Amino acid sequence: MAIDEVGSSDDASAPPAVRGETRRTAHWFVFFGLALAVLVLDQLTKAWLTSRLSPGEFMTVLGDYVRLVYSQNSGALFGLFRDNALLFGIVSLFVIGLIVVYHRQVGSSVYLSIALGLLLGGALGNVTDRLRLGYVVDFVDIGIGGFRWYTFNVADAAISVAIVMLIGAALIPSLAGVGERGSDG
Repeated sequence: MAIDEVGSSDDASAPPAVRGETRRTAHWFVFFGLALAVLVLDQLTKAWLTSRLSPGEFMTVLGDYVRLVYSQNSGALFGLFRDNALLFGIVSLFVIGLIVVYHRQVGSSVYLSIALGLLLGGALGNVTDRLRLGYVVDFVDIGIGGFRWYTFNVADAAISVAIVMLIGAALIPSLAGVGERGSDG
């Protein structure tokens, strides 16, 4: 049984087309609801951070292992290709459109709705910064001493989790219920 085949006994008596439409509608709610939650959490954490720190300043959270650092990323993917915010904003809007269209094609899977909702929310969080500020606010700094990971934010974390989930679905299609058919299909 795939993740999205779990339902209440109430919808079991409905015709197959109605059950499928109810499931698809619920998955759109999961998709957009999760995207909205990521966007709001991302923007709230960035607003909180920027109200407390100036660019380049940091505060310690867990010793030297986890710090909050106010960083202004005008590039893409780990700070590459700096000072192209408008170009990346436009590309991001195109990608956001592709995510929504792709969800329309695979929206019958709760697993893929969650992954794509995280991806959409992360993309919306970062494009909001790019178009509003001209850069993305990054702030989570993890590492040991001089060995630091790239500074990231809530949107980046959501995108990373989504990518891991999508790779998981590609490697193990049963995670997403791909190729499975219920008794009504």
